[in-house]
Amino acid sequence: MRILLAEDDSVLADGLTRSLRQSGYAIDCVKNGQDADTALSTQEFDLLILDLGLPKLSGLEVLRRLRARSSLLPVLILTAADSVEQRVEGLDLGADDYMAKPFALSELEARVRALTRRGAGGGPTVVKHGPLVYDQVGRSAYINDQMLDLSARELGLLEVLLARTGRLVSKEQLVDHLCEWGEEVSNNAIEVYVHRLRKKIEVGGVRIATVRGLGYCLEKYSDVPRGATLDTK
Repeated sequence: MRILLAEDDSVLADGLTRSLRQSGYAIDCVKNGQDADTALSTQEFDLLILDLGLPKLSGLEVLRRLRARSSLLPVLILTAADSVEQRVEGLDLGADDYMAKPFALSELEARVRALTRRGAGGGPTVVKHGPLVYDQVGRSAYINDQMLDLSARELGLLEVLLARTGRLVSKEQLVDHLCEWGEEVSNNAIEVYVHRLRKKIEVGGVRIATVRGLGYCLEKYSDVPRGATLDTK
């Protein structure tokens, strides 16, 4: 999941960024409303965390412009504890949820999980793929009821592949979903993440096929005959 955080308080922004990255999200951060509006106009995100008190362009104006473009992007607004009128206006403009400062990080993360599920269409929180089970809320994966030890990047990679089971996912798409602005991630790095994930899930017969020169595909479990040999290089 890729999140845009629009927050001009550097201390709060840094804390939120660290916390959400540890939970496996890709976070892009901007410090004013103009940059937020530009990012939302040119990039794709799964969630916007929006402070209403932004410089250059207010958070409410950012939200107004976002909805004017008919975007259905889930929006979580951050407001001062005493700004009831701003919260009401934000919800009326199309925000999905709000949190008043100060707040507990654990509550914010729970709201982020709820909003990203809603943005994905409100589907099941547990995804099953043969013996592989992925809990989208707890961000944990199991093979035959045994929890897998996956890094944040490996979890993100698994999410993308599960969402596109049976379809090709290019390396460029994986970079876009897993990496934040300013990061230099090569195709070789993506290959390493795929290799590590493949080793951890293939024990259950779950296969990631390589489409040479194009990308990767999580094989539909029913499409993998017993004893078949797939390209796993």
